[in-house]
Amino acid sequence: MRDPFLPTIGELVVLSACVRTGATTRASEELGLTQSAVSRALSTLEQRLGVRLFHRVRQRLVLSDAGRAFAAEAELLVQQLRQASIAVMAFGGRADLVRLAVLPTIGTTWLVPRLVRFRQACPDVTIDIVSRLDPVNFEEEPFDAALQRRDMRPAGVLHDDIMEERLVVVASPGLVPSPVSDEELVRLPLLQQTTRPTLWLDWFRDTGIDARSILRGDRFEHFGMLIAASVAGMGVALVPEKTVEDEIAGSRLVLASRRHLSVGESYALFYPESSTRNPAFTAFRTWLHGEIPTN
Repeated sequence: MRDPFLPTIGELVVLSACVRTGATTRASEELGLTQSAVSRALSTLEQRLGVRLFHRVRQRLVLSDAGRAFAAEAELLVQQLRQASIAVMAFGGRADLVRLAVLPTIGTTWLVPRLVRFRQACPDVTIDIVSRLDPVNFEEEPFDAALQRRDMRPAGVLHDDIMEERLVVVASPGLVPSPVSDEELVRLPLLQQTTRPTLWLDWFRDTGIDARSILRGDRFEHFGMLIAASVAGMGVALVPEKTVEDEIAGSRLVLASRRHLSVGESYALFYPESSTRNPAFTAFRTWLHGEIPTN
C-alpha cells in the first residue's frame, strides 16, 4: 500500500516549477496548468508532509527552512526521472539494450569506430556506453559488461581476452622526426599518465637511467589526453599501439622508438553470468570476437 505521506510525481514537478519561478501564476504558465491546479497541488503536498514549504510574501513564494531542505532533494528526484525518461526514449522502439563500461581511450579509438559494423549486423540493439576508469561493481551498477584491462577484473565475473596491451612511444613529427635511442628519449619531455604512473619506469627498466628524470613531466589522467598532448607537440607519450593507429597512419604522430613494451596485460570483456541470458549482449559479444585483432 502506498504511504500517504509520499508525494506524487505531479506534486514534485509543481514544487520544482514554483521554486524556479517564485509564483504560482508563472509556474502554471510554465507547466500548462491552471493557477488553481498549481495552488491545489502545493496545498496537498504541504498537507501530506505536515509542514509549510512556502511563505506567501506579496504574491511571491518564499521557501521556508523546511521547504529549502525538501526542495533540493525533490529537484534531484525530478531531474533523475527526467534523465531516466530521456534515456529510455533513446530505445526508439527497440527492445534490446547493451550497457557497457569502457576505458575512455580504448573506447574512443578502437571500439566506437567499429560499432557501425555492429549496427549493420544488429540494427535492433541499442548500445549505451559509459566511460569508466575504475573497476565495475556489477552487483550494484546496471552494466551488462565492461571492456577494460584484465587486472581490473572484478571478483566472481566471467571474462574474454580481447587483445594484448602493447605499448609504443609516439611523438609529433615536428618534435621527433625519426626513432631515437633511450638515452636521447629521456632528454625529451616525457608525458606522464596519472592513473598508471610507473609505465615509463617499466620502459626504462634495466637501462640504468635515473628514475628522477624518468618521472618528470606533465601529467594526464588517461591515454586519450596523452595522445592529444603528443599530437600537439608537448612531448613523447607511451601509449597502447592500437589507440594510435589512425594518428600514425595520418602522420599526426610517428614512432619515437623502434621497440615496444608488453606488460603482460590484455584488454578483456568482463561480464556477470546473468548477462549471458541477455540476447542483445550475446549478439554483441559474438560480434566483438569477430573484431579481435589477429596480430
